[in-house]
Amino acid sequence: MKQLGEAIGQSVSGGEVLELVGDIGAGKTTLTKGIARALGINEPVQSPTFTISRVYDSPKGLRLAHYDFYRLSEAGIMGDEIREVMDDDSVVVVEWAGAVDDDLPKDRLVVKITTISEEERLVEFHPGGKKSTELWQKIKENLA
Repeated sequence: MKQLGEAIGQSVSGGEVLELVGDIGAGKTTLTKGIARALGINEPVQSPTFTISRVYDSPKGLRLAHYDFYRLSEAGIMGDEIREVMDDDSVVVVEWAGAVDDDLPKDRLVVKITTISEEERLVEFHPGGKKSTELWQKIKENLA
């Protein structure tokens, strides 16, 4: 999952929104760690399950905003916060997006992670528009 995250991190340029879908332990935060590594972020990337959000600044001039809405049943003020952070200088990664689904753009890349076994995952990519389709194409190139 970390290698896949690195391929994603090498593909982003800012302004992308990724929604990570998967059960607890599927590898969503591990994937985000790979994205951070590719962006040159050296600080430890931790799951934002209890803090809801964590933001990391990349030496490459981008900001990685990592959200986990597992504990929220409705967006509340977090809907405003997530809309504010979505800009051309940010890469936004959202886990458990249900509470903020209406606040996210339709043009986002949904990454669905299914656990096959302890060591194996099935990962599906579902782009929602032009920008996320372009991102998916870049990811495929970086994986080749």
